[in-house]
Amino acid sequence: MIKDYIRIAVNNLTRRRLRSYLTMIGIFIGIAAVISLIGLGEGLRIAIGAQFGFLGTDVLSVQASGLGLAGPPGTAVANPLTEDIADKIAKIDNVEVAINRYIKTGTLEFNNVQGIGMALSIPSGDNRAIIEKMINVKAEQGRLLKDGDTRKVLLGNSFTEPDNWDGRGISAGDRVLINGISYEVVGIMKRKGSFLLDSAVLVNEATLLADFGDTGEVNVIGVKIKDESKIGKTKSDIEKLMRKERDVKKGEEDFEVQSPQQALESLESTLVAVNIFIILIASISLIVGGIGITNTMYTSVLERTKEIGIMKSIGAKNSSIFTLFFIESGLLGLVGGTIGIILGLILAYGAAAAGRAALGVNLIQAHVSFTLIFAALFFSFIVGLIAGLVPAIQAAKKNPVDALRFAK
Repeated sequence: MIKDYIRIAVNNLTRRRLRSYLTMIGIFIGIAAVISLIGLGEGLRIAIGAQFGFLGTDVLSVQASGLGLAGPPGTAVANPLTEDIADKIAKIDNVEVAINRYIKTGTLEFNNVQGIGMALSIPSGDNRAIIEKMINVKAEQGRLLKDGDTRKVLLGNSFTEPDNWDGRGISAGDRVLINGISYEVVGIMKRKGSFLLDSAVLVNEATLLADFGDTGEVNVIGVKIKDESKIGKTKSDIEKLMRKERDVKKGEEDFEVQSPQQALESLESTLVAVNIFIILIASISLIVGGIGITNTMYTSVLERTKEIGIMKSIGAKNSSIFTLFFIESGLLGLVGGTIGIILGLILAYGAAAAGRAALGVNLIQAHVSFTLIFAALFFSFIVGLIAGLVPAIQAAKKNPVDALRFAK
């Protein structure tokens, strides 16, 4: 029986194809906006999450904040970190180790092609193994850096891409020029899915400071804690120490103590707020689409008054008439939602691809889950049903005698 209702509803919509498409405009614009914008937002969340995903849950980072310019973390700030702070942080209860990290930028040249590289320091001794474990670094080609390696580098996996270097990717054993100085590539890291680490140049700390200059300033202090359950108290203790060392009051901090999870939670909170705003804006279009469906269904009831009279005269019940028009309005919403989902997918993945091509980075991604698609489809169907509820009731209540007398 339901199949017959659907077949009749589809035939009615097909006969009025142009009107049906015009009616669905509001629905598929709203659904397309929701799918494309939420898909881009979710792709961005996943991509940024991958930037921090290689760090463990037992890690805190300390860096200076305030008025800074574009560049690596902790650079060009009003009051940078100094090298002695790490030793003081290391004495705090529940801190296993605190390690100074230096980050420098410069030009990296290979195969007569120049690019911008971000060099990260690797400490010597026992701290080397700790840092390697913290960032989970492993070699895909060659080997990792060792103590005593002078002017040798370990490169992120992105440097192997031939398109970046005029058709030939960098491999272990090659030599590169960094700020005009020749370095041997001892290894290539396994791909991490992190733009930060896949594009990094790892250099032994002594070599980095000798070749790039030692200003006595530290970019980031990496802190490994012993007991993760006490991470909140440890963070508070570090902040208390930093306020004392930098002579600032609570609420006036010129530094940041963060865990990767905190950064991700902050990002996710922002994206949730953005998604809610997107849904509210798109809802306006869906409401307009619902009004359009209501108007179309009222018109359809008026046009088919005589048809309703004939159906009732041969035994059709009020419930049958109601179900027919109710399903028809639901199909308008469902088809509109389907078109909107297709348009939204094209917009989301098309915009992400265009962004990657224009900016040359893989950070711009789109991700549309089946849950989002199903929810959008279900919601558009419900909008159609609600919009057609009153017209369907009006059709069901028509008097068969009056309906048969109706003349178009």
